[in-house]
Amino acid sequence: MEKHEFGIIDSFEENKWYSDYEPEKYNCISVNDDLVEELIIKYNEELMAIKTYFQVTTQPGVGLDYCGVTLIPPESLKQFRDVIIKANSHYQSQELKLLIEKVSDAIIKNKYLIHYGI
Repeated sequence: MEKHEFGIIDSFEENKWYSDYEPEKYNCISVNDDLVEELIIKYNEELMAIKTYFQVTTQPGVGLDYCGVTLIPPESLKQFRDVIIKANSHYQSQELKLLIEKVSDAIIKNKYLIHYGI
């Protein structure tokens, strides 16, 4: 089963390429691909309104890079968490609950969240 990984970058470096797959380094949690796919389909409009970066801050994007690396900056985390909370009210998933906790932790610490797509 395919998984997406979400973690917190403790010491973020501007202009660094976050292209290496290092889920242990960022203490990532896994979310089943089926859930992420449903999020993207059902909440596409809300996700596409979230400012993100793809691998490096010189490559701005929106939403999640499904197959790549997404960097979610601190200023976008509350908006991202709101989408996950909304989705979890429908799915009642333990994985989404853990993701909400991970995003909340990043918000408290004012840190970037990293997402590794499939």
